[in-house]
Order: sequence, then structure tokens, then C-alpha cells
Amino acid sequence: MRDALDAALAERGLSNDDFSELMIRLLDRGVLSRDQSKREAELYDRYLKVAELVEDYLQVLRIRILHEPRFQLLRVFPPGAEVPGLIDAAEQDQSGLRDRLNQQEVMLILVLRTEYDKALREGDVDELGQVMLPLEALNLAYRNLLGRTLPDQQGERQALLRRMRQLHLIRSPADSGPESEAWLTIRPGILSLVTDTALGQLASPTDDDAPDLPAASDQEPN
Repeated sequence: MRDALDAALAERGLSNDDFSELMIRLLDRGVLSRDQSKREAELYDRYLKVAELVEDYLQVLRIRILHEPRFQLLRVFPPGAEVPGLIDAAEQDQSGLRDRLNQQEVMLILVLRTEYDKALREGDVDELGQVMLPLEALNLAYRNLLGRTLPDQQGERQALLRRMRQLHLIRSPADSGPESEAWLTIRPGILSLVTDTALGQLASPTDDDAPDLPAASDQEPN
């Protein structure tokens, strides 16, 4: 098996170390976006050369991968996870790669998805599939949908937004000027993380039954 993999990689001009680096990054972060950084662009391009090898490797582990070529985005899901755009797997073991998000993170992700869907319906999406949203509007949507506000403490709020950046769900500028004038960008990867089923739970969320969303590690992406 190792010899066959090495031979297949050699045909594509890649080494076993190249493949290993790609897999470690993908499994560690759970998401890979070409426009995230120069490093992720290199790894995404590498994936395109060995896509079938990556998929075969992950299939052995019963891990599923979602590739969205339009947005140049990869996201992996643990066995049994509900994946938009992929046929549901019969396997229901949802351990392993799943990193359970806290209630506050889940609720913000669902609000972001709701605002993204609203922009899609209104045609307010740029050529990269991104949606611009003022932080003030996000706070208003959070309050209207959930009956609560984003964290009052700026440090806590920024930590929450940083978590969204780690998941490649938003882009946001560095803190400067009045927060009410700041904007963030919702990235199209929100569609591959939040299923319609999870979105439906927004109507009646509970702290003990928050939707499980596959997440990347807590490391800040480079």
C-alpha cells in the first residue's frame, strides 16, 4: 500500500513528505481555503494534483471531504456527520475529528448563515461569493433571532470573532475606530459547515442540545 502510494505520488511529481504535509494540515485544521494565505494556496494546489489519492486515503478512515471548486475550499467531516452536498453516510460514529463548539459559537455561526442566506436571496454577494456585513448589523440580527446580544466585553467579543476566522467563516479587519463602523466579510464556506437541519435549530436552541458542527483546531491559521 505504501509502495503504491509512493509510485502514484511520483507520477505526479510529489513526494511522500509532500502528501503527508497536506494530509496533516487538512486533518489538523479541518478546512483549507486557497485565498486564506500563500501557504494554504500551495497546499490547495497540491491537493488538486492528488485529489483522488486524498479521497481514497480519507475513505479508509471513513472521513468525508467536501470540495467546493468555485470557492477553492476544502473541508473534512468526521464519520456520520451531516454534510451539505454529500449523500448521508450510514455510519453514525461522530467522534474523532469533531470538536464540539460552545453554545455561543454555535449560535453566532447560525446567525452568520442566516445573514448569508438573506444576502443570497437579495443578490448582495460579491464575485467571490462573500457577503459584507457591518458588525452593528450582526449584533442586531443576533438580538432579533436569539433575543440576546453579542458579548459586551470587547475582549470576549473579539475572541468569538477570532474563532470564526479560525474556521474560515469570516474575514474581519483589525480593530480600529468605533466598533459600530467596523465590517466583517462572511465567507461562502459557511454553507459547507452549517446544514439546513442545524439552521432549523435556531428557532429553539438549548444549551444542552446545541448542534454539533465540525470545527478546526484552536490554532490561529497562518
